[in-house]
Amino acid sequence: MDINSLSFFKSHWTAWKVLGSAHQQIQWRGLYKVATILANLLVTIAYPFHLGMSLFRNRTLTEDILNLTTFVTCLACSLKFLIYAYNFDMVSKIEYLLRKLDQRVSGPKQIDIYSQLRNQQRMILYIFIGIYLPCAIFAELSFLFQEQRALMYPAWFPFDWISSTRNFYIANVYQIVGISFQLLQNYVSDCFPAVVLCLISAHIKMLCLRLEQVVDENELENCITDHKHLLELFRAIEAFMSLPMFIQFAVTALNVCIGIAALLFFVSEPMSRMYFLFYAMAMPLQIFPTCYFGTDNEFWFGRLHYAAFSCNWLDQSKTFKRKLMLFVERSLKRSTAMAGGMLRIHVDTFFSTLKFAYSLFTIILRMRK
Repeated sequence: MDINSLSFFKSHWTAWKVLGSAHQQIQWRGLYKVATILANLLVTIAYPFHLGMSLFRNRTLTEDILNLTTFVTCLACSLKFLIYAYNFDMVSKIEYLLRKLDQRVSGPKQIDIYSQLRNQQRMILYIFIGIYLPCAIFAELSFLFQEQRALMYPAWFPFDWISSTRNFYIANVYQIVGISFQLLQNYVSDCFPAVVLCLISAHIKMLCLRLEQVVDENELENCITDHKHLLELFRAIEAFMSLPMFIQFAVTALNVCIGIAALLFFVSEPMSRMYFLFYAMAMPLQIFPTCYFGTDNEFWFGRLHYAAFSCNWLDQSKTFKRKLMLFVERSLKRSTAMAGGMLRIHVDTFFSTLKFAYSLFTIILRMRK
């Protein structure tokens, strides 16, 4: 079986090439950079701007709420993508460390763990498709069933799109292309960390198996090196996703609250209500895979010292035992990914985010009373 963890990044590399982050892999770099700058100015910068200029200036309360949730989401998406693009060189380090760890995979049990990765990675992909597709469908249906000329998302344009048919089509094409570009940014920003954390969990499990089967000092040293590479990989992905995940936690809490409030109190149109229903469900699902595998990483890092003592260490030399004890002492240190240096990337934080959204919702309830 071909062991290549980088094969799980194919869709991400395709997205990065389209979005303009992978200039080192493009032959026509000059032209690519110009196209990248134009695309990101027109979408990454201008798209949240054209939504923000219309905040609380729309014809109906429904449009105001739709405008607010879309603006917050698109602004967060642009910020996350710009942060990832700024730190993009770290992807090379992540891939280098994964190649090192792939070289150590051997034996039927380890290969079986690796083969299970495909199902896990497929599940991550299905979750993100399940997030974006219903929201996109109901946003489009809500737009199509408008009784009068309207935009897909309430926004400001520097031209009159209401009375001019040509300008109306220009505005709508911009919004459709722009939101597609932003969805692609959101996919790669939210999916890549979850995929890497999933790979780390698998490699920790395989390291546990190797530790249990250690029979000499040389194999122990190789396992210690593997652990070092895993910690480097873990710290690299933590640094890469720390600030974007902090932004996503804040945006998730706010948008879940607004989405539920809009659904219950402010929106009456059937298509708009379905949109806000799926929107409120989609926001927490964006952070769940990353939180889940962050928890999984913490759990399996915490199992390494049990695996180390499962080997036949009693019959080994003093130097072996000394190195084993040093390894165990290091493995006892808790490895928890942090968002913004403050929030654990953990299932507990996922539920705390939902609790915070509920707290914001109760404030809205009191204001209504």
